[in-house]
This record gives sequence, structure tokens and C-alpha cells, in this order.
Amino acid sequence: MAEEQNSNQRQFSVQRVYTKDVSFESPNAPDVFRGEWKPTHELNLNTKINKLDDNVYEVVLNVTVSAKIEDKTAFIVEVQQAGIFTTAGFSEQELGPLLGAYCPNLLFPYAREVVSDLVIKGSFPQLVLQHVNFDALFAQHQQAAAQGQAGVDKPSQH
Repeated sequence: MAEEQNSNQRQFSVQRVYTKDVSFESPNAPDVFRGEWKPTHELNLNTKINKLDDNVYEVVLNVTVSAKIEDKTAFIVEVQQAGIFTTAGFSEQELGPLLGAYCPNLLFPYAREVVSDLVIKGSFPQLVLQHVNFDALFAQHQQAAAQGQAGVDKPSQH
């Protein structure tokens, strides 16, 4: 009886968090350093889930940040922050939000740090990304998918 209860318990663990890919471009340097620094920023987020084994998943959070001054791109930062997660005892309905919202929420602080470090190393003022509500983004994606408007791995723009 004890074994049966243990097999029904939910388990979640983080096996590893890592930077899978990173890119920094400043295509208009050094000209962008010569004027007043009043950029506009754009943030694009995308999450990809790869099943590695039974109950083992890789979740990849793609973060792309671009800054422009008027019509010139100051910089573009692309980060793929990933994690390997083990799950057990979750239903399909529970796995969706767990992998699609909770795991990206765990990965985001790591991606935010990588973005900040790259921007500073590119000789630009510090950029700290604001918190993202991945629960709301996941709910929007699910609603759009239910209405037939979303494609697989469609980026969420924020």
C-alpha cells in the first residue's frame, strides 16, 4: 500500500540549468555611441519544450532584446536559457502549465543576468529586464491555440 501511495505522489526536480546559446550584435557601433542614449527596446520571448525521456524534459526559454536609436539598431541580444526538469505524477493538464509557465519562470532570472552582462560588455548602459508573468503568457497562448489562431512554438511578444 505504501508503494502505491508513493507512485502517485507528484515529484518535480531541476536537474540542470544552462545557457544553450547566446549572441550579441552591435551592428551600428561605434556610431550609436556618438549620440544621445534614448533607445527604444523590444523584448521577444519564446519557449520550447523537448521531451528527453519518460518524465524528463528540456525547457528552452528564448529571449531576444533589441535596442534602437531612431532607425539604427544599437544592439541585439539573443539568449537561449535552458533547463532539464524531471516530473512524475502530473496529469497532462498539469504538465502544460508546469513546463510552459513554471519552468520558464525559473529560467528567466538566469536569462536576465546573461542579457544584462552582455549589454554591459557591449559598452551600453545596464539593462535589467522587468519580471515577466509567464502564467499570463501561457494562458494567452492556450486561449489562442483553442481559438485556432496560434501555431506551434509561436513567439510571445511582450
